[in-house]
Amino acid sequence: MTATANEFRVMTSGAFTAAYLALMPQLERLTGKKIVTVTTSIGTGETSIANRLKRGEVADIVIVAEPAFRQFVAAGVVLDEGYRIIARSGIAMAVRAGAPKPDISTIDALRNTLLQAKSIGYSASESGKYLTTELVQRLGIADQVLPKSRLIGGGERVGAVIARGELDIGFQQISELRPVPGIAHITPLPPEVQKVSSFAAGVAASSPDKAGARAVIGFLASPEAAQAIADSGLEPIAHR
Repeated sequence: MTATANEFRVMTSGAFTAAYLALMPQLERLTGKKIVTVTTSIGTGETSIANRLKRGEVADIVIVAEPAFRQFVAAGVVLDEGYRIIARSGIAMAVRAGAPKPDISTIDALRNTLLQAKSIGYSASESGKYLTTELVQRLGIADQVLPKSRLIGGGERVGAVIARGELDIGFQQISELRPVPGIAHITPLPPEVQKVSSFAAGVAASSPDKAGARAVIGFLASPEAAQAIADSGLEPIAHR
């Protein structure tokens, strides 16, 4: 896919999407171009960031969790030079609006909630990997929990499936759950088992405007962008 000269193309994971959308008017003023959202999915579907980059689709910046960012750098589709860590995020649980609030305030309470839930959703991103490959193993309940857990892929948010009543509970980055209508009680994991992910913004190797991409990354990492990032449920990492 080619880009026109008056477009600035962004690929961002779902965790940073709300902040990015709030900042879009400022990005358009900064670049003097129309901001085009290429994709907001870091998952496994055809529209995911990984598959779009692999196909050679044009992007100017890529915003993803640091482990995925490092994979893209190693694959040569994102530049290591000029990247910045712009935010951090923890993982939270949510239920359908109107449902009682489950107790996950302690490790024992979280374990009981997971055991009692009939169905559990998780994403294809870092939060889902942590839930299925580390968290339930640490809690000693992998054999009971994994068979009733469901991967939500194809770019769909876990919260949307919860809101339809298809899941009792679901887990995703806090900033990915907060914008979703129809869910409630978005509660972070207990500190002892919380996993905080850092999100990096980097210049796509395919960018036709690498100078503009570096300017946008500098803005996203600046104090001027911090409030919108915080409002989305992320912790901004502002650099001066």
